Amino acid sequence: MKYLNIVLSIIILSVFASCGSHKRTTSQKIIDQRQPNKVVKKTVTPVKLQKIDEADVIHADLMRRKPNLNENTLAYIDEYNDIAILEMIAYKIPASITLAQGILESNSGKSRLSVKGNNHFGIKCHTWDGKRMYHDDDARQECFRKYEHPLTSFRDHSLFLFDRKRYAGLFELRKKDYKGWSKGLRKAGYATDPKYPAKLITLIETYELDKYDDFDESFLYNGKVIKKTKDDVTSKYIIVSKGDTLYSLAKNNNLTVDKLKWLNGLKNNELAVGQKIFVE
Repeated sequence: MKYLNIVLSIIILSVFASCGSHKRTTSQKIIDQRQPNKVVKKTVTPVKLQKIDEADVIHADLMRRKPNLNENTLAYIDEYNDIAILEMIAYKIPASITLAQGILESNSGKSRLSVKGNNHFGIKCHTWDGKRMYHDDDARQECFRKYEHPLTSFRDHSLFLFDRKRYAGLFELRKKDYKGWSKGLRKAGYATDPKYPAKLITLIETYELDKYDDFDESFLYNGKVIKKTKDDVTSKYIIVSKGDTLYSLAKNNNLTVDKLKWLNGLKNNELAVGQKIFVE
């Protein structure tokens, strides 16, 4: 990731600290209660970027099976799938929703707001006291937040949803309920486009973004990414028989070879008769 060196040079909170400390309390309100209507500048610190190898496996598998998908969108997913997963672990916002919103709002990182202002989610100024830029949207020359780099935009997106009561109902949904999240965002007023939910759902299903929603805290340990063991992944397995290959086992269980190797921690394609192979 091209932003890795930037992020690693910033003193930040760990993901686990984020998971344990974020609560909807009055102390997180942006308006200072001691001085009514005075805007308090709120520092937005991006999560520490960590490489998640399994996310790359998912993305590579998608590109192999669907080579004709939009190149810019594929590149965007490859660039930001890690940060979307880590934000999901910290704030419980499905990675599929974060990625789909980023793709849609930023035109896969090619919009004026994302290029000039690193704003990937179309978040307007509201009570923002940081840098800003102006852009025609629902009205002419509306005020939008401007960030130093894209990762800060991803963190601010998480905070924007997490800190506002109108989005509170979304966090009661199942993490895998991307359809509920898509419809709920529109209902809560995130976007005015009546087709917004359908657009998000189409992106998620076309690019199989919901696969990134399967990640959880077990992939993290002391700031490092760890892989699940095969026993953690599933209890369903098959016993290798003579003539079985990774390809045949993967095909018979609607998996890719890479996915099957990942589930079992295999480094090569060799199998032994009697070997236990997990398939879920």
